[in-house]
Amino acid sequence: MCTVIVLRQPGEDWPLILAANRDESLARPWKPPARHWPDREDVTAGMDELAGGAWLGINDNGVIAAMLNRRGSLGPAEGYRSRGELPLEALDHADAADAADALGHLDTAAYRPFNMVIADNTDAFWLRHAGNGAGGQVEVLPIPPGLSMITASDRNDKTSARIRTYLPRFRKAHPPNPTLGDWEDWRHLLGSRIFDPDEGPEGAMSIVTEGEEFGTVSSSLMALPAVENEGARPIWLFAPGRPDDTEFDDVIL
Repeated sequence: MCTVIVLRQPGEDWPLILAANRDESLARPWKPPARHWPDREDVTAGMDELAGGAWLGINDNGVIAAMLNRRGSLGPAEGYRSRGELPLEALDHADAADAADALGHLDTAAYRPFNMVIADNTDAFWLRHAGNGAGGQVEVLPIPPGLSMITASDRNDKTSARIRTYLPRFRKAHPPNPTLGDWEDWRHLLGSRIFDPDEGPEGAMSIVTEGEEFGTVSSSLMALPAVENEGARPIWLFAPGRPDDTEFDDVIL
């Protein structure tokens, strides 16, 4: 159950701030964010070596795309295309609105259910494929200003133990200030092992499961500058492991 946190603050120097934890089988091989695709030279993303796709990436136009599984749909399945293709397809577009519109016309029968976030410094969208079969559609829903949290369920859905536990904590936290390099509160929350005892450790932000077959494998902190924020460039800080015990480093964009 991956998690994406989006802070939209229009009119600020950094109108889009995003954090993400990737939870995955520890045996599934992957590569950290880089320009892995020769046919997509403007895309920087983490590569899933099993299927060749991505879970989180950014292009040189400042579009961010992130993929999350919905409940009950972890991993690949026979007869379905890899959902990791879709962030790369989104990053073929110059802005978030065009990307969201294009992916809103997908054949849902070809993919297992997913949530997807597509954002730039002007717009942000949550795409929901809830498993409606051949007759369904991908719902394209705007992410409003303020704080949003998406896991394997709906945006800010408190039936998710993680959202129920951590959305109030992120709302109370001091928001990141990328200009000053201040990410401290969000970095701490991404690594938190606090969880609802009635729901179990998978409700924590940083997951360690019994037998260590599944858990949090990486973490990201990202920010997009406003056009008026002269000289500022997109930021991606990446931890290639659980954020409670792994340092974040700058991704070269």
